[in-house]
Amino acid sequence: MEKLTAKEDEIMTFFWDKGAMYVKDLIDLYPDPKPHFNTISTMVRALEAKGFLSHKKFGYTYQYYPVVTPEEFGE
Repeated sequence: MEKLTAKEDEIMTFFWDKGAMYVKDLIDLYPDPKPHFNTISTMVRALEAKGFLSHKKFGYTYQYYPVVTPEEFGE
């Protein structure tokens, strides 16, 4: 399994704790100053490309959810 960067690991921890989320929901979990939407969206798509996340489409938005458990990752 691929290694994650510190930021990717942080994002996966949010998903493992909260479950399925939209990018906006994920950004709301960060303290001020919040990261830019495009930054988080790019990182989430990278995690999806690595096989850690998947998504469901709702209209024009995507709800992402973890497909790898912390145990599978080795947390």
